[in-house]
Amino acid sequence: MKSSHLQQMQRREFMRRSSALALAGTAAPWALSLAGIGEAAAATAPSDYKALVCVFLYGGNDNGNTFVPYDTASYASYAAMRQTLATPRDQLGATALTPSLALPDGRQLALAPQLGRLKTLFDAGRLSVLFNVGNLIQPTSLAQYKAASVPLPPKLFSHNDQQSIWQSSLPEGATSGWGGRLGDQFLSANGNATFSCINVSGNAVFMSGQQAVQYQLSSSGAVAINGISKPLFGSQACADALRSLITAERSHWMEQELSRVVSRSVGAQAIVSGALASLSALATPFDTSSSLSNQLQLVAKLIAARNALGARRQVFFVSIGGFDLHDFLPTQHPALLSSVSEALASFYEATVELGVAEQVTSFTASDFGRTLSSNGDGSDHGWGSHHFLLGGAVKGGRFYGTLPAAAPGGPDDVGQGRLLPTTSVDQLAATLASWMGVSSSELPRVLPQIANFSQRDLGFLGA
Repeated sequence: MKSSHLQQMQRREFMRRSSALALAGTAAPWALSLAGIGEAAAATAPSDYKALVCVFLYGGNDNGNTFVPYDTASYASYAAMRQTLATPRDQLGATALTPSLALPDGRQLALAPQLGRLKTLFDAGRLSVLFNVGNLIQPTSLAQYKAASVPLPPKLFSHNDQQSIWQSSLPEGATSGWGGRLGDQFLSANGNATFSCINVSGNAVFMSGQQAVQYQLSSSGAVAINGISKPLFGSQACADALRSLITAERSHWMEQELSRVVSRSVGAQAIVSGALASLSALATPFDTSSSLSNQLQLVAKLIAARNALGARRQVFFVSIGGFDLHDFLPTQHPALLSSVSEALASFYEATVELGVAEQVTSFTASDFGRTLSSNGDGSDHGWGSHHFLLGGAVKGGRFYGTLPAAAPGGPDDVGQGRLLPTTSVDQLAATLASWMGVSSSELPRVLPQIANFSQRDLGFLGA
């Protein structure tokens, strides 16, 4: 009895997130026919198309050399803190930003010299910057931080935990992220729920929902099972036999779930490959030597194939690593920023080509920012950071949030130029979710901590 009870508990846990998807029936591939499970989606079924694209910069992007103080006084303070890391001011003139609403006290910012294409999009009103955003449980002042009088995100400055909290609001070990929970809201709105949450860079908790399951592709497209995608040992009959074997109904519940997952993969691969094969080539050029560009090019193609995929609401995840630069920051960071700039700009231009620029919003994210102070040849783990917001619906050419002082011991400095965030990731996420169509009453399902923040719309998106 005890063993049987334990098995039932394990089975229930394994089936928890897939139970709604299994309504399609055992004869159909898992999650390939979900239009009828309206109870899995709380948002009103939309008639238009919208997509979010999360561009994650793994390792903790150095915001100090991405968004550089440019006015004379702020630059002097920045250079004193950064020492050998500081970008020479005479290299910043071409990327100095002139926002539609000027910063107070004559303060100015420039983008890194490698971000020229993003500066062009800022000037065109298609890109904005969100200041000092990071993981928070509730609004927190410097005094509260020092007194430890409010709850703080656990394991601050730890890569794995802060990546997880950014993506899920929970420490490492979380089973769902806010991108996936956003996908949960729209499962029934999509004709094929498999393509609600698409990850082009591997696995990320950001894309897992309570019911939505992230669909993973490589930057080349859907991944086929070699033994059944072409004749096996020169025999189509062998390939057909292998397909039947790995997708057959099973009696043991774990074997059965594996069969469902494989069936889902086989069916989805056929749909995606067919949809992509029918597309005309994009005219927009992408840098094919860049992993991030290749990922975003595939996202653009998947968006172009949205009707064939039955999608009205989609969340995408792409990423680039290498930002944990305790050393070699002056030599390695510029190349990383160039890759980000080229990839994002090409992707935006592709959305214009496809006629969906107003319907696609991209944003950058990272583990955390980095210290403004130098450790000699790099910077250490920080907290708050600045991020890009890009798309036709973005109220561009503007700054949002509060720009912290680039000075040691400033009002937002918790030590070494680590910035105490003045805007939470939850507020950023709530703004994006609302634009996608999630009602205010449903936001807590996506963002359990949003109740701690009074401002839930940061104002950077239009209709």
